[in-house]
Amino acid sequence: MVYFKMAFSPLTQRRLQQFRANKRGYWSFWVFLALFFICLGAELISNDKPLLVKFENSYYVPILKVYAETEFGGDFQTEADYRDAFVQDLIKESGGWMIWPLIPFSYDTINYNLQEPAPSAPTSDNLLGTDDQGRDVLARVIYGFRLSVLFGLILTLVSSVIGVIVGAFQGYYGGWMDMITQRVIEVWSSLPSLYILIIFASLFVPGFWTLLFILLLFSWVSLVDVVRAEFLRARNFDYVRAAGALGVDNLTIMWRHVLPNAMVATLTLMPFILTGSITALTSLDFLGLGLPPGSPSLGELLAQGKNNLQAPWLGIAAFISLALMLSLLTFIGEAVRDAFDPRKTTL
Repeated sequence: MVYFKMAFSPLTQRRLQQFRANKRGYWSFWVFLALFFICLGAELISNDKPLLVKFENSYYVPILKVYAETEFGGDFQTEADYRDAFVQDLIKESGGWMIWPLIPFSYDTINYNLQEPAPSAPTSDNLLGTDDQGRDVLARVIYGFRLSVLFGLILTLVSSVIGVIVGAFQGYYGGWMDMITQRVIEVWSSLPSLYILIIFASLFVPGFWTLLFILLLFSWVSLVDVVRAEFLRARNFDYVRAAGALGVDNLTIMWRHVLPNAMVATLTLMPFILTGSITALTSLDFLGLGLPPGSPSLGELLAQGKNNLQAPWLGIAAFISLALMLSLLTFIGEAVRDAFDPRKTTL
């Protein structure tokens, strides 16, 4: 507790206490953090390659390096298929063994040993069943969770930086810069983003970074108005005017004296912007305008659930994953909002 008090200012301590006072948001933060870090190591949890292989007194790490089948006594120079019974027999005959992940499937692994046509119902091999191509649903949920969160985080951070910069210059300088920029933002915001996304999707091959850039074109305006209002209010404070009178340059004043006030509103809105970013990616994937086919996408899993009503495990798995993720982020956003609300007090 002594270190806690020395490391943070009284204002930061009060905000942390208010964040912890919101029990739902506080525990949602830790649950989301645990799920995110688990999914960051998805290759160690769900993979069609063993974590470790022992063959003739030598050890191999297939998840880190590609080994040809000939290294295990096979006939082909291509990468060894460790799920193939022939390769498994070669390793066992040498007195070796393999350590598999908890889920012996990757997001694109097709299970050719299904007892019924795909999509197949949940079994002991596929705990959440398979999709219409025979791929393990649980593996695709794990990889899809990671992909959605990383996409949302990158989009949120980059769009927030752009929005804060534009709003800061608008609010601090005002005048013709504020007027012209505001008119441009109004015109840009009125464009039908969905139709523009459809046009871009037909012109370019969809990909992670391509889709990120397209969504960034429209997402950066979400913070501009909030930051602009904070800078318009704070630029007339006495300490800001005093800094200008002492000869401090405008960029230093904006960075040191005005931006901290604007960051309160920015940090409060960022969890909700992250939620919107993940929802946008899921919606585009559901419509077939998002990530390339075969990507571990929760939106694509939702689309499969819609197209295969006889396999309810597809829609249920995608719905529960998205509902849990978005609910946790919403609860975290509420706790962050309470933490930065000066009217909130902790007992």
